Amino acid sequence: MSNVTSVMTANPASCGKNTSLKDVAQMMIDNDCGMIPVVDDGGKPIGTVTDRDIATRIVACGKDASSACAADAMTSPIKTVTSSTSLYDATCVMEAEKIRRLVVVDANGKLAGVAALADLALAGKDEATAQVVKEVSIPTKG
Repeated sequence: MSNVTSVMTANPASCGKNTSLKDVAQMMIDNDCGMIPVVDDGGKPIGTVTDRDIATRIVACGKDASSACAADAMTSPIKTVTSSTSLYDATCVMEAEKIRRLVVVDANGKLAGVAALADLALAGKDEATAQVVKEVSIPTKG
């Protein structure tokens, strides 16, 4: 059975909590992605910023995006898996947590990669992709 590293993007772009949202958005453009992990000084993930986080937590709330930083928009805490996690277990986490992107850490808890629905699809994991899309798309109440 393959593990999550078989589909993840290794060494993804990341930022610190004080990185400007402008810089975070530019990272998304430069890396063709919709999520940037936020790491502490030791390289351990403490949150994530998605393009949707910027739109809903900053822009829609009328906050000044030009003076906002990653910490202002990030989701925290986040669910992570280790690089030794099976691909099956990683998809189960995505389903249970209703997330489309999963942060992968190494044995020391440092950022190692990101596994996204797109990665599953590109790897030809059609059944897994379909199941995760179904589960994360079910609206939550509240």
